[in-house]
Amino acid sequence: MLRLPSFEYHRPDSVKEAVTLLGNFADQGVDAKIIAGGTDLVPNMKHEIETPAHVVSLRELGLGGVRQEGEVLVIGAMTPLEAVAADPLIKEHLPALADAVNQIAGPQLRVSGTIGGNVCLNTRCLYINQTHFWRNSLGYCLKKDGEACHVVKGGKRCVAAASNDSALPLLLYGAQLRIAGREGERTVPLSDFYNADGIDNRNLGPDELLTEIRVPIPSPSVRCTFEKLRVRKAIDFPLSNVAVLLQGEDSVERFEIVVSALGAKPKRISLTGKAKGLPFNEDLVEMGAKRARAGCKPLTNIATDPVWRREMVPVLVRRAMRRALDLS
Repeated sequence: MLRLPSFEYHRPDSVKEAVTLLGNFADQGVDAKIIAGGTDLVPNMKHEIETPAHVVSLRELGLGGVRQEGEVLVIGAMTPLEAVAADPLIKEHLPALADAVNQIAGPQLRVSGTIGGNVCLNTRCLYINQTHFWRNSLGYCLKKDGEACHVVKGGKRCVAAASNDSALPLLLYGAQLRIAGREGERTVPLSDFYNADGIDNRNLGPDELLTEIRVPIPSPSVRCTFEKLRVRKAIDFPLSNVAVLLQGEDSVERFEIVVSALGAKPKRISLTGKAKGLPFNEDLVEMGAKRARAGCKPLTNIATDPVWRREMVPVLVRRAMRRALDLS
């Protein structure tokens, strides 16, 4: 049986108290982690991938719920995934987000897991998401306790994969993150939040936490869809995932694709320049599929043949685009 290591649990009742705690731990050089729903952190602690001396809960901070402020939807970081997927405002204005969130993990985990936790999800890799015994027998890896990357021979940067499904539609919808810290609050475009580093892939300070996600309501001419590749239709993390955004009435005004589960940050592919003014038809679908395949090179960081995963990228793009355009 895998057991949790010893740690001290903190349950602040305000954002100010939470960021002060985090900042004090950082000043002391003490490892502390935030816990939201716990669906990612707790298994990682049991596997000794993360071994914080202190765990700071966000449960009492009042950061849940979805509301509309003018032309912006505001999603509290602690809103359960199940509530995001079922929310009428999300389903009406951000259907691709509702679809993506509804495919995260399984029903029980979506009740506990939060949208903020998924946006900030730790990266995953075949060589890190194992028991401590397994990793020790291999000599560990760059991400934790070791000096070698087992994915890229001689690699000096961790290539563990981003696996947060919600990030793809949020990127295309132009989401902004509201982040609180000891020095106050700041707003960061989600497009600037991720780094290409599997060890530290988020621009989030040690005293900072995500409080809310702000998404401008798209115009009626925006169509956004999401597709996910996985072995089972529940529980599994993505082998690959894709979101497509098309905007325009009779011809293309904007055309973007995001593909993830490849490296430490989602890969954004803009085809607006090449496709602007083109009609919405099968030729456009093939353009998107070919460009996505050319721009994506999966690695062996996920326990599935990377060649097959690459060949599935255009398949996912075609599915997403055909759904967006109502093409049979």
